[in-house]
Amino acid sequence: MSSAVSLPAPLRTASVTRAARRHCVQRGWAPLLEFSLPAGLRTDIMALKPDGCFTIIEVKSCARDFQADAKWEFYRDWCDELHFAVDLDFPQELIPAEVGLIVCDGFEAHPLREAETHPLAGARRKSL
Repeated sequence: MSSAVSLPAPLRTASVTRAARRHCVQRGWAPLLEFSLPAGLRTDIMALKPDGCFTIIEVKSCARDFQADAKWEFYRDWCDELHFAVDLDFPQELIPAEVGLIVCDGFEAHPLREAETHPLAGARRKSL
């Protein structure tokens, strides 16, 4: 398999997004791409888990993409769990320890770390 680094950022993002979406479906989650939150933010993937929990998966194509994005911290207020999905070449040490980490190899996604759970308030859950 060729390195994902050789792909342009939009293709890397698309590849990671497809693998992360497949990962959701394989786990029995219902994923929605490009989900708009009531706060005016847009998530890469919002997934509803069978137990009713909301999970946001933020896709990052490279370190620069992660470092330039300051809005991901606001996503914690809109989900029970927050994950990042990255490719094999992403510097994983950038991802905070309390956030889930899913690594995608071009087709499949492999969870390396589960996210800490922070239950949503009832009113916020209802608004979603």
